Amino acid sequence: MKVGLLFSGQGAQQVDMGMDLYDALPAYKERIDQASQVLGYDLTEVMTDEVKIKQTEFAQPAIVAMSLGILAALGDALPKPTAALGLSLGEYSALTAAGAMDFDQVIAILKDRGHYMQAVGDKNPGKMVAVMGDDQDLIVRVFKECQDKGLQVWPANFNTFSQLVIGGVTADVEEAVGELLAAGIKRTIDLPVTGAFHTPLLNEAAEQLGSRLSSEKFNNLDYLVYSNTTAKPFESQEIKEVLTKQIVSPTYFAQDLQQMVDAGVDTLIEIGPGKTLTKFAKKIAPKEIERLNIGDLTSFEETKAFLEDAAKG
Repeated sequence: MKVGLLFSGQGAQQVDMGMDLYDALPAYKERIDQASQVLGYDLTEVMTDEVKIKQTEFAQPAIVAMSLGILAALGDALPKPTAALGLSLGEYSALTAAGAMDFDQVIAILKDRGHYMQAVGDKNPGKMVAVMGDDQDLIVRVFKECQDKGLQVWPANFNTFSQLVIGGVTADVEEAVGELLAAGIKRTIDLPVTGAFHTPLLNEAAEQLGSRLSSEKFNNLDYLVYSNTTAKPFESQEIKEVLTKQIVSPTYFAQDLQQMVDAGVDTLIEIGPGKTLTKFAKKIAPKEIERLNIGDLTSFEETKAFLEDAAKG
């Protein structure tokens, strides 16, 4: 069995997420309590607060702490992964799981990253829209025409080969959507966010994060972790630079997942709140590839039992 781990990104968070895991699994509880110590506030209070869990500065450390807590609870039931991939924020979970940084380190970084992105996003509000269509070249071409007219709008997330999220200044995004519909795109979905993540509107946050990461030390990776920014595996010496660029660069989750599948991964396990990445995987990975997710106690127990049975042969 060749396991590929998929780690949830921001937007997957839900009120009360992980609380059943917290009550039932000592190793998970230990990780969440450890994160609370690093953050200086009770993370379980954030996870049960409908307002705070939606806010960038709180959601980012909460999602990654949950994901890494699940890994800790799985323990030896999880074989060494062949590769890992996280959507945007989820890259921090993937890099930590593969040994690039330790738990306290990543939580401290995300406390600051979330704060930077929250503050800059509030100062430079924007809009993000998911555009559905198989012809992504057409979408990008329309975008280029919009940019040539001076519109501040950019491709932000290549989630699947038929879903591309765009972002930018609200009025400009709305004008670009009109151009896309006129060009033949049939369906768009407004996303419930106030900032245009992965666009130049967050340049200031990227600069702040770059300064924050300058003194950090990162370890060699234990296995492949694919970068959303470069659409290829991370190199340890490039982690600081790539994570800084990630804030203002489009993500290439679809291309990364395709590479993971092409490399022979036969079991995908999404770790963290929600099932967004599992849904993406259904549109990208062949049917014969096993797709599992762990986001609550029931799915944790089911996946652990699957892994233990597979280990027995």
